[in-house]
Amino acid sequence: GDLDRERESEYNISVTCADEGVPSLSSSVTLSLQISDVNDNAPVFDKSSYEASVQENNTPGLSIFTVRARDADFNQNARVSYILEDSSVNGVPVSSLVSVSADSGVIHAVRSFDYEQIKDFQFRVKAQDGGSPPLSTNVSVKIRIQDQNDNAPQVLYPVQSGASVVAEIVPRSADVGYLVTKVVAVDVDSGQNAWLSYKLQKATDRALFEVGLQNGEIRTVRQVTDKDAVKQRLTVVVEDNGQPSRSATVNVNVAVADSFPEVLSEFTDFPHDKDYNDNLTFYLVLALAVVSFLFIVSIIAILSVKCYRWRRERMFYKSGANLPVIPYYPPLYADVGGTGTLQHVYNYEVCRTTDSRKSDLKYGRTCSESIISMDTSGTQTLTPAQRERLNFDDCDDQ
Repeated sequence: GDLDRERESEYNISVTCADEGVPSLSSSVTLSLQISDVNDNAPVFDKSSYEASVQENNTPGLSIFTVRARDADFNQNARVSYILEDSSVNGVPVSSLVSVSADSGVIHAVRSFDYEQIKDFQFRVKAQDGGSPPLSTNVSVKIRIQDQNDNAPQVLYPVQSGASVVAEIVPRSADVGYLVTKVVAVDVDSGQNAWLSYKLQKATDRALFEVGLQNGEIRTVRQVTDKDAVKQRLTVVVEDNGQPSRSATVNVNVAVADSFPEVLSEFTDFPHDKDYNDNLTFYLVLALAVVSFLFIVSIIAILSVKCYRWRRERMFYKSGANLPVIPYYPPLYADVGGTGTLQHVYNYEVCRTTDSRKSDLKYGRTCSESIISMDTSGTQTLTPAQRERLNFDDCDDQ
């Protein structure tokens, strides 16, 4: 029949050989049969699925728990390795959350968990033997994150703002138990860590108001009178039920008045939040420093440009005597014989008599441009006829 090493790994076989003589003689021999192993069994986990819990804000590398699988085969065929199968949790690879030891099956936390971001996640671990070909089995593992009281309550109403003062109005005719306002707060933790209680820490008149322990409602304790101050300031503490507990405070402004102008006149001098004033002062000082810095830089730049131009002008004037002189000739200028005279013709006529006191000097006008001809060399000349005409005209004029 079929041999199964996992059912029976060894057989002792006794063989007896006997003759037919009288008396019969026989001889026996015992054979020991060892059944060799083949990889015909896959690893089997201790449980069909695993669940474990770990508190949030854990240390990375923390050992969470151990998965274990056994293989009925022998030797190498029974050597089990543990592998974390690829998957994702909320779009994040599961390998970035946990890891598994290949030899021991111990599951470690890769990072610190946050209950407010992820409350539980699930993945699969594969157990694979060392046979050829290898056989494997998968198991599902679920990790639950336990909440810690690591978040303080958050006040939703009334909104705390340093830029403006919000006040609840209570008429002077209000009866006992009049609902002034309600403090609304939430805690992102879970369980008892999110159970909130409300307490009145301090008030302008503690005998006038009370706060509901569970609902945060602020109500009047007694009848409002004319002697009560218009401005009432309450400080309410919101506390959770964690260990250790965390809390938050909120300031509630209450105006005891029958008309809005009365409230407005009383609350115009209500003090603003100190942190807001400090931040406003800081930003004002910072803005002033930046503007002053830019102004100084602009002044320095303007003075630098002016000094630079002034120095250039001084250098230009000082080096003026050493600059080469380039002669300038106006139009229609001709240097005749190197004397540098203008090429204009002037006619002089002297009339002399025996009496020197009656001698006369006649000066002819310069030649008009309209009677000057230009030759090919670029010099201006007068023709003999033009000269004679010019002389006659001058004589007539004189």
